[in-house]
Amino acid sequence: MFNPRNLVKVLPEGMRETAILRLFGFAKIPMLFLASPKVLALTSERAEVRIPLNRMTQNHLHSMYFGVLAIGADCAGGIIAMKLIEDAGEDVSLIFGEFHAKFLKRAEGDVHFICEEGRAVEALVKKAIETGERHTLPVKVVATVPSKSESEPVAEFTLHLSLKKRAKKRG
Repeated sequence: MFNPRNLVKVLPEGMRETAILRLFGFAKIPMLFLASPKVLALTSERAEVRIPLNRMTQNHLHSMYFGVLAIGADCAGGIIAMKLIEDAGEDVSLIFGEFHAKFLKRAEGDVHFICEEGRAVEALVKKAIETGERHTLPVKVVATVPSKSESEPVAEFTLHLSLKKRAKKRG
């Protein structure tokens, strides 16, 4: 199975998570790769991902295209879950089952996507591993444009994170 972590061990720590996310995108989700996300923070409690506003990510009004905003929310909610799954050392499948978005104002600059649901996601990972059943959790992600307003959201997302421990392969 493709594991980008094996390829990036030689990178400085501050660049690793971004490289992992982009390699994962390149290999599995090319649209994610094209958005050029950068991981600004990743802990067991919080993830922050930035997507630049540029020709590839903007709409005809020169604000971030709503599809790219969805990619950013996916990245922030997904990367924290991927980290916690890896930390648990188990093979757990991750998918988003529902997606709700509230667009509050035009995103006219680089957008930061922040997910602070780490503790709840960690509990979900443990529950999925212990039971072997699929479990779902609504995860909130807030998008801001710090160059315009440090904390005022431009969009709010709720993604329903769905996890299930994979059955061991017979060998």
